[in-house]
Amino acid sequence: MIRKPRPLLRAVAELLTAANGVRPLARQGYLTIPIFFLGWPTSENAPLLFTGSALDAARRGLRGDFAGRQGKAALALTATAWGLLGLIHFRNVKSAEPLEAGLRAALGDDYASVQATSQPAAAARRRSGVLRTGWSRHRYVTRSSTVRYGPHGRANLADIWRRSDLPLDGKAPVLLQVPGGAWAIGMRRPQAYPLMSDLAERGWICVSMAYRVSPRHTWPNHIIDVKRALAWVKENIADYGGDPDFVAISGGSAGGHLTALAALTPNDPQYQPGFEDADTSVVAAVPVYGRYDWFTDEGTGRPEFIAFLQRFVVKKPIAQFRQEYLDASPITRLRPDAPPFFILHGTDDSIIPVDEGRAFAKALREVSTSPVAYSEAPYAQHAFDFFGSPRGHHTADAIEHFLSWVHATRGRKD
Repeated sequence: MIRKPRPLLRAVAELLTAANGVRPLARQGYLTIPIFFLGWPTSENAPLLFTGSALDAARRGLRGDFAGRQGKAALALTATAWGLLGLIHFRNVKSAEPLEAGLRAALGDDYASVQATSQPAAAARRRSGVLRTGWSRHRYVTRSSTVRYGPHGRANLADIWRRSDLPLDGKAPVLLQVPGGAWAIGMRRPQAYPLMSDLAERGWICVSMAYRVSPRHTWPNHIIDVKRALAWVKENIADYGGDPDFVAISGGSAGGHLTALAALTPNDPQYQPGFEDADTSVVAAVPVYGRYDWFTDEGTGRPEFIAFLQRFVVKKPIAQFRQEYLDASPITRLRPDAPPFFILHGTDDSIIPVDEGRAFAKALREVSTSPVAYSEAPYAQHAFDFFGSPRGHHTADAIEHFLSWVHATRGRKD
C-alpha cells in the first residue's frame, strides 16, 4: 500500500519545530523536557536543518506534493519555517558581543589586552563546524592519554586533550571539564568539544572526566569523583606537560553544579573520604547553565526538580535530610576567598531558568573578593555550547578569554 503524502501536516510540524527553536513553546512542568530536546538542535544547527528541508522540499515538489490548495499552503508554511531558521542562525552568529560584555563588565574594558599576554592565548587556533567538531577529540586524544583517575571502573576514566607537539616540560595551563546530564549520564564524550578543541589548539591541556551517576549511585558520589579527579590532575598532570599549579574547572548543567560546588569547597573532607589531605583547589571556575540551589521548592520547575533529586539522586526526603541538600547547593557555600568565576546561562533555557544563573552570580558577587563575571547568551536554549555552532564557538572564545586573563594575571601576581 502506497502511503499518501501529507504535505500540510509535515509543513505544520516543520513550522512548529522552527518556532520552538526561536522561543521554547513550554517553560512549565515536565513538558519542558521534550520541548528542550526538540528545540535544542534547532537553535544551534539551523543551517543544517534548512539544507535538509530545502532538498527534501525540492524532491517532493518534483513529485507534485505542492500542487493544489493544500500543497500551496504547505509550501507557504515551509517557507515560513525557513525564515524562522534564518532568524535563529542570525541570532546565533550575533551572540559573541553579549558574552564578551559580561567579561568587560567584571574584568574591565582593557581585559582583552591583559589576557592576550597569556602564552596559550597567543597560539594558533583551528575552528571547526558542527560536523568536524564532533571528530575533534581524535586530533588531541590518543589511546595512551585515556587514564583512570579513581577505583570505580569506567566511571573513573578521563581523556587528556593535548597537542601532540606540546612539550612535556612546558607547564601548560589545565582545565578539568565536568560533563552534565542531570547527574544521571556523566559521559566524558562528547560534551564541550568546541571549548576543549579551542583550548587544546591554543596550548592548554584539558581533562574530560566521567563520574559515577544516579540512580545506580547516590549523592555525594558525584562530587567525590570530581574531587578525586582534581587530586589526580594535581598529582599527575605534570607528566603530560601540564602545570599542577594552574588547574581550572568547567562544566555545564549538572556539570555546572559540580563545577561551582567543587570550586567553593576546596579540600573539604566532607567530599574527600580517604583522600582528605589531597589538594582539590582550583584557580578559576566556569559553570555553564548550572543548578546552584538544591533546596528551594517554589518557582518554575522547582517542585519537579526537588522530586527528581529525592527519588533518583539523593534518595532521601528533603524534609528529614534538608542539610544534605543545603550542603550540596553552591549558593549556600559562598566564601570571600572563592576563585574567579565566569558564570554563563542562556536566556531561553527551558530546563534551568536563567533566573537561577542570575541569582547565583549576584549572591557570589556580594561575598567573593575575586572577580565574578556573568554573561547571558541571548535566545539560547539549555546546552547551547554542545555543538560546533557559531554560538558554541563564541562561547568557547569567551571562556578562553576569561581563563587566559586569569592565567595572565596570576602570572603577574606570582
